[in-house]
Amino acid sequence: MSDEPVWRTTSGSVSRRLFIAGTGSILASAALAGRATAASPRQAAVADGARVPALVIGSGYGGSVAALRLAQAGVDVQMIEMGMAWDTPGADGKIFCTTTSPDQRSFWLRTRTKQPLSNFLGFPIDKDIPRYTGILDAEEFSGITVYQGRGVGGGSLVNGGMAVTPKRENFGAILPTVDANEMYDVYYPRANAGLGVAGIRPAWFESTDWYQFARVGRKQAQRSGFPFVFVPDVYDWDYMEREAAGTATKSALGGEILFGNNYGKKSLQKTYLPKIAATGRVTISPLHRVTQVVPASGGGYTVTIEQLTTAGAVSAIKTVTADKVFFAAGSVGTSKLLVKLKATGALPNLNGEVGKGWGDNGNVMVGRANQIWDPTGASQSTIPCGGIDNWAAGGAFAEVAPLPTGIETWASFYLSITKNPNRAQFTWNPASRAVDLNWQTAWKQPGIDMAKTIFDKINSTEGTIYRTDLFGTYKIWGDHLTYHPLGGAVLGKATDNYGRLAGYQGLYAIDGSLIPGNTSVNPFVTITALAERNIEKIIAQDF
Repeated sequence: MSDEPVWRTTSGSVSRRLFIAGTGSILASAALAGRATAASPRQAAVADGARVPALVIGSGYGGSVAALRLAQAGVDVQMIEMGMAWDTPGADGKIFCTTTSPDQRSFWLRTRTKQPLSNFLGFPIDKDIPRYTGILDAEEFSGITVYQGRGVGGGSLVNGGMAVTPKRENFGAILPTVDANEMYDVYYPRANAGLGVAGIRPAWFESTDWYQFARVGRKQAQRSGFPFVFVPDVYDWDYMEREAAGTATKSALGGEILFGNNYGKKSLQKTYLPKIAATGRVTISPLHRVTQVVPASGGGYTVTIEQLTTAGAVSAIKTVTADKVFFAAGSVGTSKLLVKLKATGALPNLNGEVGKGWGDNGNVMVGRANQIWDPTGASQSTIPCGGIDNWAAGGAFAEVAPLPTGIETWASFYLSITKNPNRAQFTWNPASRAVDLNWQTAWKQPGIDMAKTIFDKINSTEGTIYRTDLFGTYKIWGDHLTYHPLGGAVLGKATDNYGRLAGYQGLYAIDGSLIPGNTSVNPFVTITALAERNIEKIIAQDF
């Protein structure tokens, strides 16, 4: 098995070898993509007083892996999802709204949008919307806004789909207690196959107007001496080519990504969730929120669950008894719930590591103003497919991201992942009866400095400047947010080496909360692979 990452250089022969090595069977992935449907587990509001063998809190990457493998092992599973099912079209005939025209479907229980890129050409772009259980949560903490997916499929509904396996040499710093050989020989290939990972066709990349922005990003990176790498994605690239040819309804080429993608993206709705549905053993309850988990007198755990309306009101409160409970509500959701349960005495034996080790994956955004002879194109696909790798020398990997405004901007836009060492902690605030995060905006500075190792040099080479109009007035860096929350129930600290929560038998964390703050790349492939590893051991030993 190759030790190299699932990245592709601009050499075709190397591209093929790296891609096959990283993703396992391309044929398996293609078959999976071909049979992908909008099928999902049986939906039903969980009954008050029910008893279930396994309850999974959340339906993102970790939760979907856990539910699928448990069901395949013969275990009946109840999934609890706070967001909607996202299977019913709106008034426009589509399930999801576009990035450039957000409506009530866009944001989770907000009355005004909170776009990651908040300004353009000096004008604020946020607008008022009806309060609704929309797909993207912009959860605000002190010093940072954390963007998270809300719905059946979790973060897979709203991310850009960049499916990156970390470089082997970086893995020891990501998950030091995990056997790298196992991950790269078994679980990363399994995750990539299950997610339907594939790469853009090089010849089409070179010729299509839709990736002019990425070709400009490549040219400028290489002129400054930085490697440009193609990155696999979970988009259906054949579908995208048909979009460009006018033979398929536009999706990535129609401005869809941040608030869901209607057609071409292989979110969990088209990969793991149909497989879960096929088992017949999984029921999912959308618009339900877990608020309490306590040991039950007869064994197992009593779980209190609120049923929500689309306005966010609580319409019912239920209690369910579960033999085993899997926390898969995402790094923030799992961490907040565990910290609350420990502090309020519901699960007092959770150890002192709960809530610690949280990081932002070093996320920093920035835009550059190019020279007039380097237009990036009025037509831009919303799916990124490449990046600039300066991780070893400068501690930064930068996606060459789209800026799909529909007009020529002469701007290059980037999301950087940096080796930012700062970690925050979730704590219970008894006065507000809520969980706080102690992140400070100033902690982003190491990430900014690392990103500057790329973009200061490109600006110097190209004679260009940073854009100052995208994140406010005269503000260069998007240092106020993260798309990649990680940590809070760190593997081997808050849990054992397979996600069993310390202090309680039958409680597990199985999502991004296990990863201590950074993956060096986009994290969802690692979250998926780690969940595949952990659930295999848990099923073998605990069921």
